[in-house]
Amino acid sequence: MAEFSWDVRSPLARSLVAGPYGAQGDVGVALTEIRNFDLVQVMARRGKAGEMISAAKARFGVAAPETPRAVATADATLIWSGPDQFLVLSKGGKHSIEVLAPGFAGSASLSDQSHARALISISGDKARAMLAKLSSIDLHPDVFGVGAAAATSMDHTSVTLWRGGDRNGQAVFNLLVFATFAESLWHTILNSAAEYGVTIGYSEDLA
Repeated sequence: MAEFSWDVRSPLARSLVAGPYGAQGDVGVALTEIRNFDLVQVMARRGKAGEMISAAKARFGVAAPETPRAVATADATLIWSGPDQFLVLSKGGKHSIEVLAPGFAGSASLSDQSHARALISISGDKARAMLAKLSSIDLHPDVFGVGAAAATSMDHTSVTLWRGGDRNGQAVFNLLVFATFAESLWHTILNSAAEYGVTIGYSEDLA
């Protein structure tokens, strides 16, 4: 009987080449793939949205976002992903589906998305200009501030986009995309960012 083993690989493993890309000189965009994260979709059962929100507050100490927002806790981020549903992003198994399931029993259905999505962090002084080529979302800081989120599309690809905390005085945007579309969207992002100069990398740390 044949034995099989499965190696978990990033959906961008073939495409991501760390280092500089595009225009020489100043770097306008930094692209970082975040690897080895836990991601759980939480969807309220019919008529149970209130109970789901209460369960989230009991678990995380904050209410689940009911509008397009991303809420950071000590060791997780809760990201609105649609009416009566949100994503739990974390590391190290602290909030895996197995850990979360008992607390949401009866109020929500859970789905493990940890290997179904790619997570890309985008920063730099030209990050907004680059993203504006791909999305109709208004990313002006007066409109899309820290914690703002959107379920939208980029280059005809569905994504979840949110703004994380600023780093070194610059905005940080985080993007979740289905693994099957990640490679295609990655090349589109690279092409859009090339004129600004890009630095490419990957990290085990959440942005």
